[in-house]
Amino acid sequence: MFSHVMVGTNDFDRAKAFYDAVLATLGAGPGNINEASTGHKRAFWFHNGGIFAISQPINDEPAACANGATIGFACDSLEQVQAFHDAAVAAGGKSIEDPPGPRTGAMGTLNLGYVLDLDGHKLCMLHRAG
Repeated sequence: MFSHVMVGTNDFDRAKAFYDAVLATLGAGPGNINEASTGHKRAFWFHNGGIFAISQPINDEPAACANGATIGFACDSLEQVQAFHDAAVAAGGKSIEDPPGPRTGAMGTLNLGYVLDLDGHKLCMLHRAG
């Protein structure tokens, strides 16, 4: 359904280091840096058929977050949810909502964790436990 997810950043080098650290917990390699024809830097991470990217806004306006938006990353286990969460916090992200762990509801049991990245984008780590 999706070709990729890209978010804006106000500090490219810091955001690149953040995502290199957290996406490594999922098995992704370092982001590939690309410079747009406008001179703005972008980085792309390719993993398991998915593409995640960061970019300096090409309109030269500050990057901003979408209120109510969440970017979900698929994890293979509760341990991977925790590792992603811990790497994000160690890299300067902010833990939000409940601590990482199982949540049971209408969709069964999901192992979830939530953080804000350095630019305030809400990230979810999700493992379908059953």
